[in-house]
Amino acid sequence: MRVREGLVAAAGIVLAVGALGCGARAGDLIAVQRSGDIPGARLKLVMTDDGRVNCNNGPDRMVTSQQLIDAREIVRALEGEDDTEGPADRRVRLPPGRDSILRYVVRVRVGSVSFADSSSGQPQEFLRLAGLTRAVAKGPCGLPR
Repeated sequence: MRVREGLVAAAGIVLAVGALGCGARAGDLIAVQRSGDIPGARLKLVMTDDGRVNCNNGPDRMVTSQQLIDAREIVRALEGEDDTEGPADRRVRLPPGRDSILRYVVRVRVGSVSFADSSSGQPQEFLRLAGLTRAVAKGPCGLPR
């Protein structure tokens, strides 16, 4: 009888542990905090590696396949590939230029970067990131900007 009770208890534990794994949130792919002096500039966006995005601590929403692909490409560029360091590894901080409207702080697995829409010397991935942020904010997040 004890063996049977032990097996039932073990099965219950396995089922409980398995249920905990179901629906677990995927790891964060990229987090963007956007700020600025115009209406709707303030945004906190966190995208996961399974294609979900959370905007301003609201409910999770799904991004398009293309947006997820773009995000992964941007993250690879920020983190560097092979043995090269990317801007996030180096913690690149670009000061805003004149007439700055939007500012970004971006976190990926290896580090973070910050820049403004008017920062001088922006690498291509910063421009792509600003565009993706806007597209996701207006699309899945349903925000005006």
